[in-house]
Amino acid sequence: MADSTIDASPLDDVDATRLALAFHLGRIQYPQLSIAAEAFVRHTVRAKGVFEAKSLAPREWSAFLGNLYAFDWLLACGCLEGLDRAWDILFRTRTGRSDCLLVDALRARSCRLYPRDAEKQERAVQEFWGHLIVSEIEGATPILLRYDGQRPLAPWLIRVFQNWHLSNLRKHGAPMALPDDDLAMPQQPTSETDVRWNEAFCEAAYAWLNEIDDQERLILGLRWRYQQSQRDVAQLLGVHEGTVSRQTDKLRDRALALIGQRLIADGWTGDDLEGYILTEMAGVMLDDPRLSADHLQRLLRARGKKL
Repeated sequence: MADSTIDASPLDDVDATRLALAFHLGRIQYPQLSIAAEAFVRHTVRAKGVFEAKSLAPREWSAFLGNLYAFDWLLACGCLEGLDRAWDILFRTRTGRSDCLLVDALRARSCRLYPRDAEKQERAVQEFWGHLIVSEIEGATPILLRYDGQRPLAPWLIRVFQNWHLSNLRKHGAPMALPDDDLAMPQQPTSETDVRWNEAFCEAAYAWLNEIDDQERLILGLRWRYQQSQRDVAQLLGVHEGTVSRQTDKLRDRALALIGQRLIADGWTGDDLEGYILTEMAGVMLDDPRLSADHLQRLLRARGKKL
């Protein structure tokens, strides 16, 4: 059991009480996060210094704590303390769009940054996730250590992800920008040709999704949305790992066959049809309510399971 006694020596009694309140409110929201009060205070004192360094001016503790997002801040502290449960919660944090997980929002943003490059899209998300507490450049401050608790955590991470990759892209080409509104939206078609094939693809993809059953939908959602391994999915669903592997391969083959046949019948003459299908599938799966986090949870609850 983590020590929950607040010892906030840098603060006066009133501000120490406010800090203790923020800590205990966070623990009520996330009782599964066993964070020591000493660690919470240490990270908060450091974050105030981070905020003041950015604003180039000192800030009273009362003002800093008054604007502290207590739940997000406790979650960030849990991640910095290396708590697996904290990382799991952060991974599944909801963003501004209804039923859009943080990892979904990062993937969608990656689709806009690197259109038609599925490998780069996935690598971009994985690299960003890895650099949250380990800096990409030796001596630089890791991403999560720059968070000061003065704004909601998930939108801040999405914005940092966008700016980080835009900066990298600008090093290798002309300046570019993405709109600030609705950061979770996937890449939209820009030409008449793109629109035509996007519409044909979406129609075929939804027809394929209509054909799969709840077991297949669970496997697809757990493997793709939650990034679970075949072993984890098998244990959760109570089936053999080989069953998950075979069903995953079958899902992929059926998707490629059905959607590919539909696009060819509509006159597809481009290269790498398989790559196009796999790349465009991300946007469809993000938006299909049958693969939403809430719907997957309902399917699991119906089986007496939970994530």
